[in-house]
Amino acid sequence: MSLKLCTQIILVAAYIITIVYFLKSYHKIQQALQWWSSRQSIKLFLESEKIRDGLLQESFIIRRSLDLLTVKNPNLLTQETQECLHRIDNFHDSLAALSDCLFPASLQDSLPLAIESLLKPWLISHPRLSFYIDMPASWRHEPAERSMIVLRALEELLITSIPEAITQTSIYITLKQQEKLTQLIVKISYPDVSTLIFYSQLPELNYLYKSFHILTGGKCFYMSQQFNATWYFCW
Repeated sequence: MSLKLCTQIILVAAYIITIVYFLKSYHKIQQALQWWSSRQSIKLFLESEKIRDGLLQESFIIRRSLDLLTVKNPNLLTQETQECLHRIDNFHDSLAALSDCLFPASLQDSLPLAIESLLKPWLISHPRLSFYIDMPASWRHEPAERSMIVLRALEELLITSIPEAITQTSIYITLKQQEKLTQLIVKISYPDVSTLIFYSQLPELNYLYKSFHILTGGKCFYMSQQFNATWYFCW
């Protein structure tokens, strides 16, 4: 065996060992990040439950007590009392919104319902945009912490990819579930090619793809055709 051949064999072996070591290290890092993400989701869930079971119930009791007080004492029903009741209602609504922001109540039972809840504020705050939402009627159970990652990935995609000042934009969102594959598909139709190119090449999207892959073990990829940009989240 020549010296040159021996050298090549040694280099190939070293290359293979390096690749194997890298893959093992990557897998351990991925497991660590998934564990960390799961722990954070649990903490957010517990905090949201504290708000729902504690502060929201307390504000409801205060509101109910004031209602009973004004019924028993009609003379107390003044403008100041009405303002106080109004403030309590706003406080209650703010607590509910904060709880859903931390961890949506519907996420425990159904990802489609959680997605619809996430999109409701978008429909209100972006009335000139056209939203088309296609969610399945039934959904199999899956870990809430993974659904949380999917929900946040969708939210970040919308924040990053939807122009604030352009009204001629339509967004189509659908969720599909097959035997062992689940897909969240987001299709955005832009008014022109330049807008499509700008928003589809933002570096934040690359960060989003990699984060989704690492935290869920799934895949995220992008396709474009004419003025349409389509993102696929698969897990």
